[in-house]
Amino acid sequence: MKNISLLLIATLLVSACGKKSPEQNSATVDANVIILSPAQYKASHITLGKIVNRPVSRKIVVNGKLDVPPQSVAIIAAPMGGFVRSTDLLVGMKIRRGDVLATLENQEYIQLQQDYIDNRSKLEFLSVEYTRQQELAKENINAQKSLQQSKSQFESMSAMVNGLEAKLAMINVNASLVKSGKIKSTINLYSPIDGFVTAVNVNIGQFVMATDILFRVVNLDHMHAELQVYEKDINRVAIGQGVIFRLANDTTSYSASVTLVGKEISPERTVRVHCHLNKESKALLPGMFVTANIEALSVNSDVLPVSAIATYEGKDYIFLSSGSNEFRSIHVTTGNTVGAFTEILIDGKVPLDASIVTSGAFELMGLLKNKQE
Repeated sequence: MKNISLLLIATLLVSACGKKSPEQNSATVDANVIILSPAQYKASHITLGKIVNRPVSRKIVVNGKLDVPPQSVAIIAAPMGGFVRSTDLLVGMKIRRGDVLATLENQEYIQLQQDYIDNRSKLEFLSVEYTRQQELAKENINAQKSLQQSKSQFESMSAMVNGLEAKLAMINVNASLVKSGKIKSTINLYSPIDGFVTAVNVNIGQFVMATDILFRVVNLDHMHAELQVYEKDINRVAIGQGVIFRLANDTTSYSASVTLVGKEISPERTVRVHCHLNKESKALLPGMFVTANIEALSVNSDVLPVSAIATYEGKDYIFLSSGSNEFRSIHVTTGNTVGAFTEILIDGKVPLDASIVTSGAFELMGLLKNKQE
């Protein structure tokens, strides 16, 4: 009996030692509810506010790739077949419009120039003969048939010479020089645009046909992003909207704007959206894959200041004020952030007129989790 009494007294003493005065308790915690002391409330600089409904732009996440317009890509081929006599091009070289890309050689070039000189000479004769027949016709000396025949021969040969001149121009041979007797066995291929060489498919001594692709030149001055937007989102895309995109495995952001929206749905149920870059960058190359956010048309949404949201272990929380320095944490789903406001999806868990901590949520979260531990 004596031992039982001693044990009871010891238990009461331990219990008494474990109690703390109200002054020692800085805050009272019950699950997700925290009650601050007046000193803590003042130190936390808490500001209260309410949920606001305002327009928020909804971002559309899409994929695409960088590209250049058709006029910025040149495929170089030979207008007539020939042997590659010389070329100094390498992939990556920068070239200017009019630079010589390669020199070709072929006997057919010589034959074409000979045909031009021969037919040009015949044309001069037929021109004189046609003039003579016209003079005779005025005097009624010759038959009308002779005049018509002379005219037909002259016009036919004129067409022949004009056609040969066009062929010479196609192979970059000056007809005026050929007319003076300067015949050459080689022709030059020139670049039609400024840009960089992206493909070289020939070697010296190789015979190339008119259908062969010899070189590819790309001008990077008008790079754009070609995005693929799913049909369910296309009605939210409009010309002028901002776009932020990143390359694969790269954290650098680039800005662009929507300039064209396609009018056809692909078999993959996507629509092509053409975006111009706001600033050119040497780090961007055609064919690179990108992930982009399109700032789509705005819709009214419930928002709170960014400072009202506290993040803990990957989840977002807000604090509701119940009065008397009592606050309760509520898990919410956040949407887009525009400026100083973040969209929240409350799903009826929070009354729209509730008093919410708009400043000091981070401090409350730290205090709440420390007390729970």
